[in-house]
Amino acid sequence: MNRLRLMTWNIHGALGRNPRFDLARVVALVQKLAPDIVALQEVDSRRAHAMGTGNPFDALRDALGTHGTHAHAISTADGDYGQVLVGRWPLISSSVHDLSYPEREPRRAISADFATPAGKLHVIATHLGLSFRERHQQAHVLLKLLGHLEVPTVVMGDFNDWFWVGSVRRVLGRSLPRYSSQRTFPSYLPLLRLDRVYLSDTLTLVTCQTDATARTLSDHLPVITDVELVSKAIA
Repeated sequence: MNRLRLMTWNIHGALGRNPRFDLARVVALVQKLAPDIVALQEVDSRRAHAMGTGNPFDALRDALGTHGTHAHAISTADGDYGQVLVGRWPLISSSVHDLSYPEREPRRAISADFATPAGKLHVIATHLGLSFRERHQQAHVLLKLLGHLEVPTVVMGDFNDWFWVGSVRRVLGRSLPRYSSQRTFPSYLPLLRLDRVYLSDTLTLVTCQTDATARTLSDHLPVITDVELVSKAIA
């Protein structure tokens, strides 16, 4: 099998439009879309703890694939805030990298290798900052994490990127020439392409879509991408 489904989604703390904490509906939508690997941003255990529910970092991993890892960008006495990366297949290795920019909100990137049926897949999941200089620096750190692209590579997440000059897209596009281009924010009237999936040239983008039903669950729409490993990339 050399076709994979990838998904990235900023779940906005699992707060619906009410707003109310509703992790179950987030899980249900992801399960309906059935990604093989999913990256979720703005996972927030602080709200869950306040409501007496379980840890969403663990709940998302257990519900969506069992093979996963997470990154806490913020940790307080009330809980943690960050992102998760979950897949159907075992993790060969994983690490968390600090992308934080001085005097800005802490940011992280998860770097992981999955043992897919078609061979090793390198995945980087991230959530970049809100300022131009911050994102520009973080994009160059991501370039270093790519390495020599010896295996098929995916970078996905919420890049908060909407300018072309000096943009994240321009920086990453040098090494990852294929990427999604759907509008995802704000979810009720999407105007900006903040959430993307970037692919190395050993991956072909087959289909790409968003799901409008997510607009009741978050201020971002998810990006769902079907990709295929080209023959030379298959182990």
